[in-house]
Amino acid sequence: METKYKNFNYKESFKRIDEILDGSDKSFEELKAIPSRNNLTYSNGYYVTSSAIFVTLRDSAALSSKFPLPTLAKIYRCFISETVAILNSNDKCVDIRITGDCVSGIYDTPHKTDIDTMFSDAARINSLIKTLSFKLEERGMQNVTIGIGIDYGRSLMVKAGYSGSGISDVLWIGGVINRASQLCRYANKHKGIESTFVSYKTFINLSDYNKKLLKKHSVHNCYYGDVINVTMDEWNERQSAKNKSTRKSKITKDNKLR
Repeated sequence: METKYKNFNYKESFKRIDEILDGSDKSFEELKAIPSRNNLTYSNGYYVTSSAIFVTLRDSAALSSKFPLPTLAKIYRCFISETVAILNSNDKCVDIRITGDCVSGIYDTPHKTDIDTMFSDAARINSLIKTLSFKLEERGMQNVTIGIGIDYGRSLMVKAGYSGSGISDVLWIGGVINRASQLCRYANKHKGIESTFVSYKTFINLSDYNKKLLKKHSVHNCYYGDVINVTMDEWNERQSAKNKSTRKSKITKDNKLR
């Protein structure tokens, strides 16, 4: 986005602050589904039922010391581009953000089936990273892990920025965003802690089949598991078996040469 430069006037700034702070709370309308962002102005907003998913690379600081920067850049590009590809393939995902080593998405989830499709995206992302780790190991590099956090509930959708500058963004305010981010930090943090954490509100809205894939966490009042996409994982297993067979064949041939 090209920045439109404009001299700063503190009196105009103070006036804008007063206009924002004195705006009516009644301008925030309650909706069941997420509206088009084109409906947002600098003076309104919408309470919406939504879900948030946060995905982050685990131990990113440690990765910096283990890999040269060009290799690290390739790992980040793989993680970010393909996680975004999965989120972007779901028409219920209305907003995608990239912040450092974290990718997040906001989903329009007025129906329980919408929450199940988001949960399926989490499984695909987890299997995607298993595939990335497999490909890294093929190249003699250390594998990577992620944490995934999901929450469902009510959030406030507002437009924020500088009116007239062309610089603006949609903000999602509320516990849903914070809780998903927090759950993401718990996931895969220690050995034996699994990859995907979902809030209680998310869990109770999942299908019975998906509920069975998760266990209750006794400390954080949430549910967790290592959910995967079966088709993607079967590809990994076939490829791994094929590569092991190829390596064994090569070793046998090398031995004969000796």
